[in-house]
Amino acid sequence: MSDVSTAYELSGRVDQKRRTRDALITAARQLVAEGRTPTVEGAAEAAAVSRATAYRYFPTRRALLVAAHPETGAVSMLPDDAPHDPMARLDLVIEAFVRMIVGTEAQQRTMLRLSLEEDPVERARLPLRQGRGIKWIEEALEPLLEEVPRDDLHRLALAIRSATGIEALVWLTDVGGLSRDEATELMRWSASALLRSAIVEHQSPKRRRRR
Repeated sequence: MSDVSTAYELSGRVDQKRRTRDALITAARQLVAEGRTPTVEGAAEAAAVSRATAYRYFPTRRALLVAAHPETGAVSMLPDDAPHDPMARLDLVIEAFVRMIVGTEAQQRTMLRLSLEEDPVERARLPLRQGRGIKWIEEALEPLLEEVPRDDLHRLALAIRSATGIEALVWLTDVGGLSRDEATELMRWSASALLRSAIVEHQSPKRRRRR
């Protein structure tokens, strides 16, 4: 059971409650795929569950959106046998990250829209604002800690994240006119270019003298 489960879900007929919860999440994702912003009431109707029951699982729309968002359960974007080379690690992470974004684009666009429209307090709690992508990128760059200060590594991760993800995909496809495949390749190229630039910068004699 998810770590965002309510107390109601953790007592009594747990298996049946898990199925009901999964049905509500599936309904919410289907609503998003249809271009609609899911609400607890809408998910309840689509899942043939009473509103009162649905609110026991998801007291707010935010709780429903967090549970339905595809990034919620992803801890890492690296495979178990990840290489040590930071360039290879980063490409693996960006490729997996962008593949997930493209594969769940409707949900991602909805979450992006809500992250811009919601009340500032609620907006900060949405998955898109939790910095998961930054953490995944920082994990890919960890081998560089042997020669790059942590603050500089975090700054690099921020720069790479700004060039990837749903925000970049929306711009590259809607404004730039690229296909999803072309946008994917460009995001991977941008990430690698930023990393190469950072490595060159930290290896330059001028920078070494300043340390």
